[in-house]
Amino acid sequence: MNERYDIAIIGSGPAGLSAALNASIRNKKFIVFGTKEISNKLVKAHKVNNYLGFYGKSGKEIRDEFAKHLEEMNIEITEEKINNIYAMGEYFTLMANDKMYEATTIILATGVNFGKLLKGEEEFLGKGVGYCATCDAPLYRDKVVTIVAYNKHEEAEANFIASIASKVYYVPMYKEEVEVDSSIEIVNDIPLEIKGETLVSKLVLKNREIETDGIFILRDSISPGQLVPGLELDGSHVEVDRSMKTNIEGCFAAGDIVGAPYQYIKAAGEGNIAALSAVAYLDKQKRKSA
Repeated sequence: MNERYDIAIIGSGPAGLSAALNASIRNKKFIVFGTKEISNKLVKAHKVNNYLGFYGKSGKEIRDEFAKHLEEMNIEITEEKINNIYAMGEYFTLMANDKMYEATTIILATGVNFGKLLKGEEEFLGKGVGYCATCDAPLYRDKVVTIVAYNKHEEAEANFIASIASKVYYVPMYKEEVEVDSSIEIVNDIPLEIKGETLVSKLVLKNREIETDGIFILRDSISPGQLVPGLELDGSHVEVDRSMKTNIEGCFAAGDIVGAPYQYIKAAGEGNIAALSAVAYLDKQKRKSA
């Protein structure tokens, strides 16, 4: 049986980490999914002048302070990418690449780095379009697969697929040097549209077209509506009330994912509220079952 956490926090930026601090202070059993780098967006910030107590600091310096804080409180970040979250009634199931996690409550703090959907992406989701190459790999044995990757660390997924598929095209959307298996064809181009009849058959790029059986779009994070089926959105943001509750019982959200202003201090404050709301929800559930 899977170990069940009180709170699962998805995202390791200021909102997610602030939620983790409060979950820790309230002695809840929690897990944080994200990256040990903490937040790519924060690291890239040249100067941050609107975060109280950190005047004139670079994003990297603030990130280092966050890391120190986590270390002092023995909070670890689990480097797993969560691809889907399903509400099971009394708890949530979280699907990572090849693992499943369970939690009574969840806090979504993934930011807004999921990018604009490609034309045809939503239409062909589950019909040749996927977000987790390792999960769906068996479906593409001896077939042609195209990977559109927004981050260098997705190269490992491409190499894995290359051992199963007959042909892999790799479209890197990042600036670093691409280092993938020599059997993989690197396509330096801009993807525009996904086409097909009932299933995917083609990726249209700015300068060429690729005939393909499957397309994996590997972004830093998945849009909230695709991550949690049934989640109510306000445009591309998650709809929440002042206690950071979503329309799904036990599911909370905080930070850029819930809307502007996209500022670190606002995200940290909302992470705090989301954790306190999750704790109140957990305590109420406990009283009910007592």
